[in-house]
Amino acid sequence: MANGLDDVVAAETVLSDVDGLGGRLTIRGHSLGELAGRWSYAQVVHLLLDGFFDDLPGDAELAAKLGEARVEVFDRLAPALPLLTPLDIYSAMRAGMALLPDDETLTDALRLIAAPAVLTPALLRLQRGEQPIAPDGKADHAADMLRMLRGSVPSPALAKALDTYLVTVCDHGLNASTFATRVVASTLAGLTSSVLAGLGALKGPLHGGAPGPVIDMLDAIAAHGDAAGWLRNEIAQGRRIMGFGHRIYRVRDPRADVLKAVVRKLGGEGGTGRRLAFAETVEQTALEVLRIAKPQRSLQTNVEFYTALVLEAAGFPPQAFSNVFAAGRVSGWIAHAREQQTTGRLIRPQSRYVGPVPDLVA
Repeated sequence: MANGLDDVVAAETVLSDVDGLGGRLTIRGHSLGELAGRWSYAQVVHLLLDGFFDDLPGDAELAAKLGEARVEVFDRLAPALPLLTPLDIYSAMRAGMALLPDDETLTDALRLIAAPAVLTPALLRLQRGEQPIAPDGKADHAADMLRMLRGSVPSPALAKALDTYLVTVCDHGLNASTFATRVVASTLAGLTSSVLAGLGALKGPLHGGAPGPVIDMLDAIAAHGDAAGWLRNEIAQGRRIMGFGHRIYRVRDPRADVLKAVVRKLGGEGGTGRRLAFAETVEQTALEVLRIAKPQRSLQTNVEFYTALVLEAAGFPPQAFSNVFAAGRVSGWIAHAREQQTTGRLIRPQSRYVGPVPDLVA
């Protein structure tokens, strides 16, 4: 039996391939290295959605339509924001997205892609007693997300960093949230229903909920003063070292190197240089401690470790890191939902009953 569905092929896809042994990620025929830092997020959205919507326009027009979608989402959901604010930031974003129409058009898709980028800054500002800032439909997607969060136009380097992050996490094989999205899409439910399934799965600490605790770990190690001692104690207590190990990759996660380079390019902005130097020391110490403590396992740096530094530099609090992950991944979910609906069938696996058997009456 495949417990956890390990190695079970549940879908054929043209969208992405994760090579866990080789440490490679391919997105629609392009390596991650070809896309990250070279293609804008809007261009990658176009790449992912190509072939799944008959009215998909060219790159430039799609970017403009995504800007229009941000404006529409803000106008549509602004009245509900005060009711969502008391919730934790992820639940508030998810509840706001649940208010969007549940249909299959390109307009619906772009609203869903726009929604995390609009809702997360607005809700964060409200939670700290500030007024939300309306989107600028003519701005680039990542830059506008930062402007709505910070109240000022971000530096080109910071906007580029967030844009590269969104590209880096846009799709990643048949992970838990993508599989959940495809299961719901296979019932022919609308795109909003499908995306909400992905959002539910992404919340878990074994999936998108993990980057935030990396910041807690770095702060705890800094306060303790002995990285190796702190890490050995965590392992002895049976606790997971955040930012290391992956269900698929048996070598270093290629996304980790992309995001490490992003942080390095930020230079000294907001103290990022000092933070990176400290994180690199912790990373090398953790790899050595894990190698000695768990020699039977290959526990390498994963995407969460440097995600934490990118999003911290951008000004997002750790509790909102999963929101920003969703802002990048929702485009992949929508592409998978449309692929499942157009080329797949209802996902209905079997289970093996292992409970008690009632007595049979002769």
